[in-house]
Formats: sequence, structure tokens, C-alpha cells
Amino acid sequence: QLQASGGGLVQAGGSLRLSCAASGRTFSRYTVGWFRQASGKEREFVAGVTWGGGSTYYADSVKGRFAISRDNAKNTVYLQMDSLKPEDTAVYSCAARAPLWSAVSAIENEYDYWGQGTQVTVSS
Repeated sequence: QLQASGGGLVQAGGSLRLSCAASGRTFSRYTVGWFRQASGKEREFVAGVTWGGGSTYYADSVKGRFAISRDNAKNTVYLQMDSLKPEDTAVYSCAARAPLWSAVSAIENEYDYWGQGTQVTVSS
């Protein structure tokens, strides 16, 4: 089970850190991704991190501004979001891929476990 938190209202240029907390002793074996869905738009991939944290991937729109990391001892994946823009406004959700030791995928259908979303609103 995954639970996302940390969203809120922030001015453009500001920062937020999202957390995705997981239950279960095998969390360290799961690749995790962050996705977002803006109002009226399809859900899109934001960032992903492999099970051991050794590889990270980002959508072009967030490269250089967002950073994904994980602390397996705390069963938590983080998404540090800096230099936020109004177009980053969306509901952000975290998800895990069921096959253990998986690579990161940008395709939402390849993720099997989803947490509830957390709203991020960036004002101009």
C-alpha cells in the first residue's frame, strides 16, 4: 500500500517535497514512479527510481528541477520539486511496479500499485 503526501499551494519558483510511504517489508525490491494529472489532461510520467535507487529517470519537462530519491530503510520515496511553475499544477500520485527488480517505465499501465494522489498547486 502506497500513500502520497506533501502537496500544497506554492508560488512560482518555490519548492515542495512529496513523499510516498509504503507498507511491506519488500518495498526495497520495487521500482517506483511519480505521475501527475492536471485538470482536463491525461496522466503523465514525471520521474522514476529503480528498486535500489541506482537509476533515476525524468520527464523532459521536469529535468533539472525535480529530483527523485528513496530511503528504503524508511520505506519512502521522495520527489523534491524546485523552481516550480504554474504548469506543474496537478494531482501527483506514486506507483510501484509489481515485478520485482523492474526497470523504470514511463507507461502508467505497467505500474500495479497506486497510492492516492496529493494536490500540488503553483500560483503565478
